[in-house]
Amino acid sequence: MNVIASMPITMAIIIGTTIISVMSFPLDVQGFDQVRKPEWFDKFKFNASAVAGSGQFYRLFSYGFIHANWMHLAFNMITLYFFGDQVEGTFKQTFPLFGGVFYIVFYVVAIAASSLHDLIKYKNQPYYNAVGASGAVSAVLFASILFNPNMKLMFIFLPIPITAWIFGLLYLGYSVYMARKGTDNIGHNAHFWGAIFGFVVPILIYPEFIRRFVNILF
Repeated sequence: MNVIASMPITMAIIIGTTIISVMSFPLDVQGFDQVRKPEWFDKFKFNASAVAGSGQFYRLFSYGFIHANWMHLAFNMITLYFFGDQVEGTFKQTFPLFGGVFYIVFYVVAIAASSLHDLIKYKNQPYYNAVGASGAVSAVLFASILFNPNMKLMFIFLPIPITAWIFGLLYLGYSVYMARKGTDNIGHNAHFWGAIFGFVVPILIYPEFIRRFVNILF
């Protein structure tokens, strides 16, 4: 019990999301049949029509804890692992009394906030669905960029160091471009709005963050 109580919040989110995602994988994804609950996938996925038309508002949050397959899950959780601790630590240091709670609320609200654009856009399209924590993970990533804009980032698909704030601009531009193009099955709108949420909300709560950001850059 003490181990659980002392566990970093980011790690708890990763473990919880992994357990729920693995249990809810669709039947066509190889997994652990002993604990499989494939009906959860349809019940918890984001569906704008179900939210707007049937009042199933829980889907605005639940979809962030299920994933389409192992690769989808791994990509989001690995990204959260690398950037979550910094954001969690900054919130706890800045808000000693409630930083941990703020981090949890920040992450959970980011799940819903990143889907609001698609909720409005697809509310009359019952066949539009989405799953995954990428909107919330984008929020964490961009909060990390806000706190440390000059850190160097390097990804498997981009094997050269790139300054965080430059990566952020490229990420936003790419998300907008791909969302308008609409040729893949990725929630680029959720990525974009999650990123905006992650950068802007901490500033609204604590404006000192933007002064620190500017001072680091210049």
